[in-house]
Amino acid sequence: MTRKPAAKLATADQLRGASKGIIDAVAGITNIVEQMHRTVLGLTPIVGKAPTDRTSGIPGFVYSSVRGVTNVVGAGLDVAFSQLAPYLKNKSEFPQHEAMTAALNGVFGDYLAATNNPLAIPMQLRQQGRAFSSKNVSPPKGGLHRNGKLVVLVHGLCMNDLQWNHELRDHSASHDHGAALARDLGYTAIYLHYNSGLHIATNGEEFAQVLENLVQQWPVPITEVVIIGHSMGGLVARSACTHAKVAKHVWLKRVKKLIFLGTPHHGAPLERAGNWLDILLDISPYSAPFSKLGKVRSAGIKDLRHGSILDAKTLANTTSQTLPKGVKCFAIAATKQTKIGTGKRLPGDGLVSVNSALGVHKDAALSLPIPASRQHICYGLDHFDLLSSGDVYDQIYKWLDK
Repeated sequence: MTRKPAAKLATADQLRGASKGIIDAVAGITNIVEQMHRTVLGLTPIVGKAPTDRTSGIPGFVYSSVRGVTNVVGAGLDVAFSQLAPYLKNKSEFPQHEAMTAALNGVFGDYLAATNNPLAIPMQLRQQGRAFSSKNVSPPKGGLHRNGKLVVLVHGLCMNDLQWNHELRDHSASHDHGAALARDLGYTAIYLHYNSGLHIATNGEEFAQVLENLVQQWPVPITEVVIIGHSMGGLVARSACTHAKVAKHVWLKRVKKLIFLGTPHHGAPLERAGNWLDILLDISPYSAPFSKLGKVRSAGIKDLRHGSILDAKTLANTTSQTLPKGVKCFAIAATKQTKIGTGKRLPGDGLVSVNSALGVHKDAALSLPIPASRQHICYGLDHFDLLSSGDVYDQIYKWLDK
């Protein structure tokens, strides 16, 4: 049997990005160890604040030397990989690369962007994994057709646009809601690719501008825009609509329907648990250094604590934090329970509760105004089954085929 050649698993940018990440991690661990050392040497009380000054004497010299050597090594690696760039492909051609990079951006994306790490994902609209050109909106070779009916799909945390093509549970095939809508209802499907570790408000504002540019440059008149957001993607879509309203963008007037798939409108329980862990670890100076490990999770993840979609600047210019006016909004929630409930509270999809996904809040004033006729619960599914479930697609089809 002929063995296939091994895929090239790293590019120049990925090598540079990975090396920067490793160097930053070593520096961070050094700081944690030094703080623990300083706490023990100072006989700090069990409860209270940890000392914030550096260690002195020989220990201080050792920690300073470790940081200095780490920085020198990091600078040397960066130069070396930059010089290798002409000899290595600068673009990954493998879905595994895309998935790994998307996961890293979900967890550390704000840090990657702030440190100009090459692994930070720039926002762009794509078809079949290929980016649109900002100067030429003609379809890429082999791309889907384009007309005036657009469906824009926005992925969730730690994911990328290629993962809308999701494998069925029985592994017999894969399904893509966007491609299916293009086939069945004549939509042109385009996909947002973004750094899900940034603040949701930051991504929402940039998404709004990206859509405005797209509508202005589209080769035929836009008659209809539908946005489908999975998980965090629904929050990014809501944020974009609010930013578009403030900026008076044209594209918002073309949006007819907004569909949420497992979107944590009122927060996700796992992030709330992470926040409580931070608080508990900070109680003692002996455990406080380890709280830094938990706090490295991205701004995007932290926004999921309450489903935050706007920043202070935008809030100062609008009172709208709910749903865009004039747009029909729909919500699909998933539950792992296999049978229709008998009045007891339904379990969620493993990441998002049913009520949060439907926009329902215990305080009625905070519930999103999504009518029951535009809500749907899928049974026996988890959070990621929403991407390939036939039940989910049938419901989306019914809502759009009206």
